[in-house]
Amino acid sequence: MLPFDNLSGQPEETYFSDGITEDIVTGLAHFRSLFVIARNSSFAFRGKSIEMAEIGRRLGVSYLLEGSVRRAGARVRITAQLIEAATGAHLWAERYDRSLDDIFAVQDEVAQTIVSTLVGRIEDAMLQQSLRRPTTSLAAYDCLLRGLAHFRNDTETANQQAREMFEKAVSLDERYAVARSYSAFVKVAQNGHASAPAEVLDAAYTEAKHALELDPLESRCHRLLSTICLYRREYDQAEQHLRRAFDLNPNDTDGLIMKGRLLAFRGRPEDALVCLEAACRLNPLRPRWYEAHFGIALYSLRRFAEAAQAFKRMPLSGSWSSARLAACYAQLERTAEAQAAVAEVLRLRPDFSTAEYMRKSVLLEHAEDRELLREGLIKAGLPA
Repeated sequence: MLPFDNLSGQPEETYFSDGITEDIVTGLAHFRSLFVIARNSSFAFRGKSIEMAEIGRRLGVSYLLEGSVRRAGARVRITAQLIEAATGAHLWAERYDRSLDDIFAVQDEVAQTIVSTLVGRIEDAMLQQSLRRPTTSLAAYDCLLRGLAHFRNDTETANQQAREMFEKAVSLDERYAVARSYSAFVKVAQNGHASAPAEVLDAAYTEAKHALELDPLESRCHRLLSTICLYRREYDQAEQHLRRAFDLNPNDTDGLIMKGRLLAFRGRPEDALVCLEAACRLNPLRPRWYEAHFGIALYSLRRFAEAAQAFKRMPLSGSWSSARLAACYAQLERTAEAQAAVAEVLRLRPDFSTAEYMRKSVLLEHAEDRELLREGLIKAGLPA
């Protein structure tokens, strides 16, 4: 699915058309019979003049959905058309003019029509469950989209802006489960993810559990709670929620990546790579943060050169990734490169200690995996 064009005349409104696109992708992804490419891959073609056949070839799909969103005052117009990638033939097209109070009905109608075109008749009960409305408040939904737009930047300022939007969404609709889940998780992100203090993790866990009680069929609520459980070192519970998230939405590539990450942490790196590679097949133009999880699994398999390449491909170099890179080079006996990585760690964290890093930032469950990493860090020359 290609990103819907924003025709509202206001560039800052792009987040809204992106949100419409993502919600349709999410609705389609509930159906096991559909192969749905992740938004990260399809969004890479925004604004580029490329033939439909070429886009289809690059993404490995037979059909493409494109469209546009135009907001004007209290009205919205959404157009959508389904195209056969190989031939460019238009298989279906429709236009929806609605008041903004009816936006969720529009989203449901578009997604339902596309699904019926591709997979035929689906039982009404299943369709209603798959494409249920996330909230009845457009204002709350608007805040969620704004929060997600900030959250993807993963910087201190962006996370604070995301937190404000998620909290505002919850204040507007106290039963908005997804917004409440993200509100819980962003506070953990602000406090160092896995190294967040226990009281922050405990509060986030309570809030995320409440969100799940509000909507137990929302896969994102399970996925976010799973990560919070992982950060609390509750591995069984983390796996339970992640499996449920995957059952609810098997084409969620972020969920598949999280599953691969968890398997790597639980001492099953070979199984982890199967998941990670499957996620990359669904998302051929994957974001670079996926690489961290490849690096973790490859290191545990003692494939140190490949692990080093994975950590080097990460978009932002921080003390966490630089320490991992130093361990890889040390295990490979590439002394000069290991020393350079160590210098970068100490530049970013002059008070770095291996013991503290292992205690706070490393989520490996098995003693042998933890010892292999500790050995590499010490061998690289990082302070004990």
